[in-house]
Amino acid sequence: MDEKFKRLMENKSRQPDPMRYKKEAVKFRRAGKSGLKLPELALGLWHNFGSFDNFEIMRDMVFTAFDNGITMFDIANNYGPRGGSAEENFGKILRENFAAYRNEMVITTKAGFPMWRGPYGTGGNRKYLTASLDASLARLGLDYVDIFYHHRPDPETPIEETCYILHQFVERGKALYIGISNYNREQTEAAVRVFRELKTPFVLNQVCYNMLDRTIEENGLKDYAAEAGFGIVVYSPLAQGLLTERYTHGIPADSRMRKSGSLKEEKLTPELLQKLGALREIAISRGQTLPELALSWALKDEAVSSVIIGASSSAQIEENLKVDPHFTAEELSAIDKICKQ
Repeated sequence: MDEKFKRLMENKSRQPDPMRYKKEAVKFRRAGKSGLKLPELALGLWHNFGSFDNFEIMRDMVFTAFDNGITMFDIANNYGPRGGSAEENFGKILRENFAAYRNEMVITTKAGFPMWRGPYGTGGNRKYLTASLDASLARLGLDYVDIFYHHRPDPETPIEETCYILHQFVERGKALYIGISNYNREQTEAAVRVFRELKTPFVLNQVCYNMLDRTIEENGLKDYAAEAGFGIVVYSPLAQGLLTERYTHGIPADSRMRKSGSLKEEKLTPELLQKLGALREIAISRGQTLPELALSWALKDEAVSSVIIGASSSAQIEENLKVDPHFTAEELSAIDKICKQ
């Protein structure tokens, strides 16, 4: 039997680990003040789930995540590349391996960035968001998603229009909860006012946050989340790979910096390398690697409901499981001194 075909058949019949909820690393947090619980770590499908990626590696990563208590899977309509292919690939994995486990998963998707040509393929207007969610559900093979996010603020659409169609998605049973993403404090406050009036189950704002990017601290969003009762979901906790060991000795050929335009080579300055070296020393003193330190740091605040990790292999997922969000005041002070100088 052909080895590739044999592996395909084995993976199609694979079952999740029956002991997955008994593992020590499995921990959950509430999404703000809602009743929804999220895993501390979620698997993001921004990269490595597209048209040109290996499907069996994708399937293996989903199994590895689920077997280790990662029950939330974060997608968007434009993830790929090609846009939509991450949803298609994940939908196929759901059908072939996880149909019986749908109720144990939190599946999220988003819309807001350009998805198709013309004036109706982007933004926060009623027409685009409705068409996008319908297309996402079709690609995923689902009747509903657990959380639907508006992916970015749209200055050309009244916030009332955006929030009302998001509210209607819940009323129509297409989403259970609503989130927003990349909204700053002022934009979030405007959305919260509308959501409260509509009694929308708004639970999350998904934003970039890591030791090197403190924007949500500086603009007050993190404090406002605790005050208003919604949770923060963190993306890019490893600063797109900068807070790993990948760039210690140069730029690897298979790194995101080489393969993707989202991380520029000019960011890797001597000053940044010095900071990374100092942070690595703190990680070692805690018995951690630099990425373990970075993920632990992102989870240190109760305002953070979950942190999204990306991976290109199951081994990377397993490496990211060793988090410890407990820090001494001295450790936090030392990290701040390094990162804010």
